[in-house]
Amino acid sequence: MLTKNTALAIVDDHPIVLEGLQRLLANVNGITITGCFTTGSAFISFLEENKVDVLLLDITLPDINGIELCKTIKEMSPATHVLALSNHSERSMILQMIQNGATGYLLKNISAEELIACIHEAMSGLITFSKAVREIMARPSVGELKSTPQLTKREKEILYLIAEGQTTPDIAQQLNLSPLTVETHRKNLIQKFQVRNVAALIKMASQQGLV
Repeated sequence: MLTKNTALAIVDDHPIVLEGLQRLLANVNGITITGCFTTGSAFISFLEENKVDVLLLDITLPDINGIELCKTIKEMSPATHVLALSNHSERSMILQMIQNGATGYLLKNISAEELIACIHEAMSGLITFSKAVREIMARPSVGELKSTPQLTKREKEILYLIAEGQTTPDIAQQLNLSPLTVETHRKNLIQKFQVRNVAALIKMASQQGLV
């Protein structure tokens, strides 16, 4: 449950969004709106002098990226619960916000009831997502599943030969390269595919249709 003195602030560069959120939350028991800001720097100045329990934070701001701003806010005030409220539905952005200390991520198509419920969850110490975000997190997009590292022509050749089971000396002789160069390419491939070993590299490359 929200306490009567839950101080909530909003950062969004669209005045109409600020006005709408203020009206929406003005009469909610337990919430006191302590400030509305159109820039990140204005909020930072406010936070230096004031306690903020919950912050509704847009990611696209005129002076600072909201993801970086979230990190700064958590460093200044670890107790502040930052809830991203954004139109950006990219899985990578959601993860970056959580990694930078956000308590939740909400899309702007959220209903009033769901918004209030998410604020309650945040104040209870839970990581909270709007329904649309939960669906995004549960099902990665087709593009993400099919995304493949950008490989050079040489890397593709070596990847194919590795998948064929050839050793570093074999590959070096066939491509007229030094074993050290082949080994460097092998390490680069493992790094690009973000895997730990050659077996995982071959499996990932096979799943993505590269071998």
